[in-house]
Amino acid sequence: MNVSRATFYRRRDPDRQAAPRPAPARALSPQERQEVLDQLNSERFADHAPRQVYAKLLDEGDYLCSVRTMYRILADNQSTRERRNQLKHPEYRKPELLATAPNEVWSWDITKLKGPETWTYYYLYVILDIYSRCVVGWMLADSESADLAKQLIETTIDKQNIPPEQLIIHSDRGPSMTSHSVAQLLSSLGVTKSHSRPHVSNDNPFSESQFKTMKYRPEFPKRFGCYEDGLQFCRTFFTWYNNEHYHSGIGLLTPSSLHFGRAEEVTAARTQTLHGAWKKTPERFVHGIPKPASVPQAVWINPPKPIDERKREAPEPTCPGASEETSLTHPRSDYPLDGCVPAEPPSVSPDESTLPPKTPLNTRAMPEKIPGVWGLAPKCAGINH
Repeated sequence: MNVSRATFYRRRDPDRQAAPRPAPARALSPQERQEVLDQLNSERFADHAPRQVYAKLLDEGDYLCSVRTMYRILADNQSTRERRNQLKHPEYRKPELLATAPNEVWSWDITKLKGPETWTYYYLYVILDIYSRCVVGWMLADSESADLAKQLIETTIDKQNIPPEQLIIHSDRGPSMTSHSVAQLLSSLGVTKSHSRPHVSNDNPFSESQFKTMKYRPEFPKRFGCYEDGLQFCRTFFTWYNNEHYHSGIGLLTPSSLHFGRAEEVTAARTQTLHGAWKKTPERFVHGIPKPASVPQAVWINPPKPIDERKREAPEPTCPGASEETSLTHPRSDYPLDGCVPAEPPSVSPDESTLPPKTPLNTRAMPEKIPGVWGLAPKCAGINH
């Protein structure tokens, strides 16, 4: 059978457990191991390597164990890397925000506009409704300030007549966004605050997309000559953006038409126009009567994944009750959460046990000479010289 006898019997009884290895007679007792561990983790030796501790104790006339035993004890207690008390970052969950109508979720951010001289900037504050993509408030200032942000948010909420406990305001973690004055204002107005995860750029996609639309306009200058120049540009741009720009994310409607309830009227007029075109030349429409682009019924920031997709991934504590398809209601009954900042999984690093084994690099391979090319080069598919 080309199999050894021990292997044959072991495979016949795979559940048999091996007998525990007896402790050597010269091994340290549990009390002695704990004494060594306490010394290594003490405030005196917490930032010293075991060799330094061993030498220091020897000079003091005290011998606990060998250096290798110290390392073995530390490894058994998972303390071989850093034994000092380290500051740990808090856990952040992925924010999941849902808007089914205007003035439910706002996104706001601050961007810099270059001034006339090097290292001079103007700061543009923009508040955007994620459902209608309408800019409901903006301000151009000479500096980034929490007091200015507070003034803009308060004025915009009053202008839009937002009742308490209706609005969620989402932002990144800039100093103005996380300031106490803004947090106290939102709390007093009954507005839920939400923040992006640190170092995650796609948690605030709507504001970033709006800034890109502005800065990629052909009339956007390389620099603004003065504050009044930047103010005039912003007035022209936001008027165009809200009233004339046909946004692809909202069925090619203008943000103001969707925000102020004129979407059905515009869609009905477009439907009538397309129906008339079909009647005139039906042979040009091979798929039947054309229809205008539909208006999204729901807009998400980080929608929960379908259940069949989540089964193929590591479990996430963010949305345990999500349905198989993304619905118009949030799967959690307590949505939004307090502070609306759920936290991310404890670790975002891959499980090393599931990674494929690493193939060592063969540094002894002799390179081949390439015909017609001076020098030597190793074989490498897909590289053109």
